[in-house]
Amino acid sequence: MKILLPGGGGHLGTLLARAFHGQGHDVVVLSRTPTPQLWRVVAWDGATLGPWTAELEGADAVINLAGLSVNCRYGPKNRAEITQSRMVSTQVLGAAIAQATRPPRVWLQSSTATIYAHRYDAPNDEMTGILGCPEPVPDTWNFSYKVAWAWERTCLEAPTPQTRKVLLRTAIVMSPMRNQAFDIFLKLVKFGLGGRAGDGRQFVSWMHDRDFVRAVQFLIERDDISGPVNLAAPNPLPNAEFMRELRAAWGIPFGLPAEKWMIEIGTFFMQSESELVLKSRRVVPGRLLAAGFKFDFPTWPEAARNLVARQQKEARS
Repeated sequence: MKILLPGGGGHLGTLLARAFHGQGHDVVVLSRTPTPQLWRVVAWDGATLGPWTAELEGADAVINLAGLSVNCRYGPKNRAEITQSRMVSTQVLGAAIAQATRPPRVWLQSSTATIYAHRYDAPNDEMTGILGCPEPVPDTWNFSYKVAWAWERTCLEAPTPQTRKVLLRTAIVMSPMRNQAFDIFLKLVKFGLGGRAGDGRQFVSWMHDRDFVRAVQFLIERDDISGPVNLAAPNPLPNAEFMRELRAAWGIPFGLPAEKWMIEIGTFFMQSESELVLKSRRVVPGRLLAAGFKFDFPTWPEAARNLVARQQKEARS
């Protein structure tokens, strides 16, 4: 297959590019700052049509991951850049697909599990999940939902009748890659700070990196699936339990908790937002399970043990 990855230079793009390239597929990453890789990297600005559009011709799949990282403070400048980087890149990609002579068979559009409501009572699947913020929450949480909703709408409104569209509502993807989510959680454990965050009741939705790659490939191959799909393991769990199992995987029985006020101060100095830690993301993969997808790592304890072992192996090599 030929697979195009706009904005594929980050964490998720690297996971996909490595896997698909390793399987012998033709992988092309579109990047604003091209650097040499094992796969081809082509320049684009994420805003205008250009020579990069030729790569769409005859492609089997385009997986759009373009957009400024949300791991920042949601001040006016960053809000504008987060929104524009997603809307504009998705619009120009839609325009390029619309004019292609041989457009891609499928467009997998990045979205986020944070499009769903903060809740403890029931899981959010694609059919019955609550979108948005029906109860009072911080303004930054509303911003995240609005961006996700607009991102999806921009993709769906693009006139690409020959290209199937799938919206990837992705939870936190866990891999041993340095400075990504799992590495950050594990560092807290190593330093004795791996206790609950806040009251620890908020659900953590996650996905093992191997299942993430396998699910994306599954969706490329399944011509009968379109629209929103939750990319998350089927067993989200409360933050306190999530951290307890991670401590067990590392072999540390105790971790100091972080109260809500401590998280607010810490994320301020880290130039991030407390939503990333405190929002309850209870998301389940209803459509994947209904379609027959089998998870290699459906529960967190086994996933955590695998990830810890892989990170330790990489550290020794």
